[in-house]
Amino acid sequence: MGYSETRSEGKVGAGLSMKSPYYTAVGKNNELISLYLEDCTGGMREKLQPYSVDVVVTSPPYNIGVRYNSYHDQMPRESYLHWMGDVGEELKRVLSDTGSFFLNIGSKPSDPWIPFEVAQELRKHFILQNVIHWIKSVAISKQDVGNYPHMSGDIAVGHYKPIAGQRFLHDCHEYIFHFTKSGQVALDRLAVGVPYQDKSNIGRWHSAKQDLRCRGNTWFIPYETIRDRQNQRPHPSTFPLGLPEMCIKLHGVNQTRLVLDPFIGIGSTALACLSLGVSCVGFDIDTKYLEVASQRIDELLKGKKPDIPPWISPVQAPLFIKEKRQKPKRSSNSIS
Repeated sequence: MGYSETRSEGKVGAGLSMKSPYYTAVGKNNELISLYLEDCTGGMREKLQPYSVDVVVTSPPYNIGVRYNSYHDQMPRESYLHWMGDVGEELKRVLSDTGSFFLNIGSKPSDPWIPFEVAQELRKHFILQNVIHWIKSVAISKQDVGNYPHMSGDIAVGHYKPIAGQRFLHDCHEYIFHFTKSGQVALDRLAVGVPYQDKSNIGRWHSAKQDLRCRGNTWFIPYETIRDRQNQRPHPSTFPLGLPEMCIKLHGVNQTRLVLDPFIGIGSTALACLSLGVSCVGFDIDTKYLEVASQRIDELLKGKKPDIPPWISPVQAPLFIKEKRQKPKRSSNSIS
């Protein structure tokens, strides 16, 4: 399926060049995955040119005291928001004028304001074009939906973290804020569309030319069921692969050359990019998480390592690899 290179110079203190990625991989469509072991603000400033990114999909620390491997997730609120503003400023620089920035962020029941305060901070740099609700778990009563086909009773699906006590409800959703520079970015809405329940709408409505409609701004994306969190999902705040896949599809795969995740974690955004055939660059400050991300990508690709010079940028690399693969090899019988 592709080629991968793991960590030959990637350890901190083991000769890691500021120009070299911690890990690189190339997919079957010449898409490049580049993971960098460094803070995203400095990394973006050094590695990415203005307007070079088409889609940003990320989930930053929420500042709610989550136990990461090395990052301390409890800054003073003012410092945290200032930091998110700095990240947003750099994202604005690297995002194309027609790009999309999808920010997944949640909170905790005792502090529900965090998503809104972060969105307000990013308002200095972006326009909030859409607000999407990521539904992790939902209960639907048969009585409420009426005579829907294929639904014979009540359903309760998805995963959530139970909350004890009497004050708060179980927290079954998070936000995905869709930011753009202009608020006018056209989307491929039917790329994540759903079939009509009432098939008579097809052709009867001027806009209903096929059995597919806009999904809307509520996305049910459950986590995969796992048995061993430490081995199967060793990160306290990762999102399922379906989330970045849907965000990239909504923006438009054909309009996407490079995806950025400034908080790449264990690599879910990179895996989604490989499945869609687009390049991805990611940053993280934790060696453990990047090691897991590298292993996940290796498992998907199961290939050889590419020979990519460190001065080749993430945007240039797919073309460089393609040209290298197409270059004819010299015959062993040729005269030098």
